[in-house]
Amino acid sequence: MSGTLFEGIECWGERKATITQEDTKTRAKQTIQALAAHGIQHVRTHVDVTDPDLTRAESHAGSPRRKHAPDRPSNRGVSAGGHRVLPQWPRADAGSHSPGRRRGRWYPALEYTRDQGVSSVKFLMDLAERTGCLVDVHCDETDDPHSRFLEVLAEEARSRDMGTRVTASHTTAMGSYDNAYCAKLFRLLGHSGISFVSCPTESIHLQGRFDSFPKRRGVTRVNELLEAGMNVCFGQDSIVDPWYPLGNGNILRVLEAGLHICHMLGYRTLQSALDLVTDNSSKAMALGDRYGLEPGRPANLLILSANSEYEVIRSQGLPLYSIRNGKVLMKRQPAQVEFL
Repeated sequence: MSGTLFEGIECWGERKATITQEDTKTRAKQTIQALAAHGIQHVRTHVDVTDPDLTRAESHAGSPRRKHAPDRPSNRGVSAGGHRVLPQWPRADAGSHSPGRRRGRWYPALEYTRDQGVSSVKFLMDLAERTGCLVDVHCDETDDPHSRFLEVLAEEARSRDMGTRVTASHTTAMGSYDNAYCAKLFRLLGHSGISFVSCPTESIHLQGRFDSFPKRRGVTRVNELLEAGMNVCFGQDSIVDPWYPLGNGNILRVLEAGLHICHMLGYRTLQSALDLVTDNSSKAMALGDRYGLEPGRPANLLILSANSEYEVIRSQGLPLYSIRNGKVLMKRQPAQVEFL
């Protein structure tokens, strides 16, 4: 009811006590089908591993996802929302390297102190470096201008030469940083080589809740990061969950909202706007030669219902075909309109 991130966390704590493996599999199947219907072929998902019996993680490991989306969700990155250390679980990507459980979320801004948050980031990076995993951290998802774990994550990525494997999601506190600090921060971010994911629909809904007026938009500095030459993409963080009630898997809707929210409707920006949900996303997900129309790569592509990138965004046209490895994964008939 409050629209805050913190109430969402409380609601999820109540909900997850009732979750079963079958419940999780059913919701995962519905979500994957919704994503595939909107032309999405690659998914990075964050699985909650905070319950003692790992119900959610076990369910995803055994889910029939390949039937519905040929490229399995990218769970290789140890992600936010879990315990500081995974339990011993042979099917987890961390595998036999995972020590016993210790509490703490991979969401450093929720730690009690900055020192605890810094320790959490460093532990995560140690684990990822040792296991070769990708990293995607819910980083500084707050309006608090003093939440500065992005600099910690970026320096860890830079010093370990892991930038291409690291993504900072949300980073909404950056929207509240002063320009002098950002000028210093951007130098580090550029050297780190990390990617950024902004979830504009969720951010504008959750952030700014402690403001009266004027109200902050609560999104990161998307355009400024792009102009500084960094890799930025848009994503949808929530599909029917406590944090955002209107998620539906339509990434074009997210793109349109993000372009509005981030003041990115200029002509030049619109010419490359689709990169925010295609090329840039593939870099963040480290898809490599699994993505792109190049000789020798898989025949993965979409056929869209418009004759230009601009018109795709303006008309919010749904894909007509989704082709995977040369085979049609999904097709739809264009809507027929009859004027009387």
